[in-house]
Amino acid sequence: QVQLEESGGDTVQAGGSLRLSCTASVYTHTSLFMGWFRQAPGKEREGLAGIAPDGSISYANSVKGRFTISKDNAKNCLYLQMNSLKPEDTAMYYCVADDLALDGPDTYCSNGFCAYYWGQGTQVTVSS
Repeated sequence: QVQLEESGGDTVQAGGSLRLSCTASVYTHTSLFMGWFRQAPGKEREGLAGIAPDGSISYANSVKGRFTISKDNAKNCLYLQMNSLKPEDTAMYYCVADDLALDGPDTYCSNGFCAYYWGQGTQVTVSS
């Protein structure tokens, strides 16, 4: 079992920056992917960035060059630094984790990222 809680969402002007944080509580010994998704009103949930169990990092094209994902292994925390924010970045942002051994019908995938466990979400609003 994995419990996730993200924070840091806010309302900012276009061109501004935000840093999202996610605390992960892991109670099972599994191989976990961890990353970030978002969902705008009327849209499907979209994978943004992720860190694989081996430490490799990937980004969706929509955020590449603007967002940076990182992880503090000692604290078991995940971060998303968001720069040069645009109005189209407005969405609910979710910290996610995926147990690679359990992927199946209950796993949601987007842009090459898959999620099984979800945080409650933190709202990011970018005004123009």
